[in-house]
Amino acid sequence: MKSKLTYDLLIIGGGISACVFASKYLQNNINKNVALIEVGRGLGGRASTRISKRFKGWELNHGAPNLNICNSKNNLLLESYINELLDKNFIKIDDSESVSLDKYSYKEAENISEFSRGVNYISLFSMGRLSKKIIESNNLSGKIDFYFETLIIDLKFNNNKWYLKSKNGEEFTSKFLICSTNLLAHKRSLEILKTNHIPLRKAIPQNIDKKIDSLLNYLEKQLFVPRLTLLIYTNGNYSYKDFYTKKNRYFYLTKPQENKYKFERVIFQLIDKNKLGIVIHLKELDLINSYLKSKDEDLFKQKIFKSFNEIFKSNASIIPLTGNEKISVMKWRASQPSSCPVPLSLQLSEKCRIGFCGDWFEGDGFGRIEGSILSALILANKFKNLN
Repeated sequence: MKSKLTYDLLIIGGGISACVFASKYLQNNINKNVALIEVGRGLGGRASTRISKRFKGWELNHGAPNLNICNSKNNLLLESYINELLDKNFIKIDDSESVSLDKYSYKEAENISEFSRGVNYISLFSMGRLSKKIIESNNLSGKIDFYFETLIIDLKFNNNKWYLKSKNGEEFTSKFLICSTNLLAHKRSLEILKTNHIPLRKAIPQNIDKKIDSLLNYLEKQLFVPRLTLLIYTNGNYSYKDFYTKKNRYFYLTKPQENKYKFERVIFQLIDKNKLGIVIHLKELDLINSYLKSKDEDLFKQKIFKSFNEIFKSNASIIPLTGNEKISVMKWRASQPSSCPVPLSLQLSEKCRIGFCGDWFEGDGFGRIEGSILSALILANKFKNLN
């Protein structure tokens, strides 16, 4: 028989928003029984790290490579938290080189991408470890239970308690629920969870709670940019032509190049033992899906490597790929929201004992890590007076 587990508060999702909320919540509720449920193997969400089982010794940040913050100076709550992370030596200013790939020249990237605006901070650890450091900061190590590789497929709210069921059959009960992912409230859950109803709508029928109704109405209109990353594990002798030694090197494609090659950005990552990994970010899935369906991995690799070498053929610092490198594909379940941000006023329903946070809320950080962090900080403040 599967376990039946009871908590004061359950958090669904293990992205950076969930981790920030958990850390702040536990500071004020140290005696509460709290758990975090995540479908992946570790923390981080779209800011996580792939620890390869297939290729030993490789750890690549395959989502957001850094913290891109645009508006901390105008938001004291966010500014204070970024300073807190700096003081704890969790992050530092990212001084990595950013380059716009132009057909005729290579120039420094300034405001060419939503990911390069404002101030960028880089983790002093991997992005996955940063999320873990955040959730365990302020002497909170061991104060939260984790359930990884656990997919929640059903929600019920009855007699002021939440009842959750996982795909594996675990049953959870909690006084309060936090959704840092909107999967269980969005119509994409129908396909991903193979269900004929949106779980949150089933748990809270229409006209029971006006806030939930409004939140679901916004999410009905919210679209997502499907994202995919390619991880390239280079051979031992692969390096730059020059003597660049910083952690990352970012290359952003122009719109014409993006349309032609389907690459959005290419990030080189220096990791332990001087290995140089390459992460290619894409948001056009047609090219990839056609090759994945063909199940011809060699043909798929040849196409990617050919595009890579064409893009960098005039670059004085990048060595072409030989085609002997290893490659893996990461298709994102948590895609980037692209429209109809949800108002922050709908973050918390006291009536139904449920809160929400993530990059899908309104503000300058909509769709980015900044929004994930800020919405979590705001929600944690809203929870201070709830028992």
